[in-house]
Amino acid sequence: MTITAALVLFAVIWFMTLLVVLPVRIKTQGDLGDIVPGTHAGAPEVHHMKKKLWITTGISIVLWAIIAGIIVSGVISIRDFDWLNQLDPVE
Repeated sequence: MTITAALVLFAVIWFMTLLVVLPVRIKTQGDLGDIVPGTHAGAPEVHHMKKKLWITTGISIVLWAIIAGIIVSGVISIRDFDWLNQLDPVE
């Protein structure tokens, strides 16, 4: 795995994890009963963004280490996904 591939893998995992972590334990204006005029009731009142970014980074590092380890070890290779036999045969 090249450095670029490792960075791209980490970025994809990080953003996917962020999208999962963002809605966790969010308190909306509608939940708290304090809706600011001109805003939606579902707008976050307390979002804890800094904490969520740290949690996302921690989870992403663990997931990246597991996935990168599997890729580098060769347990799963690109040939495992060659269902149409388009790659050259292994010599």
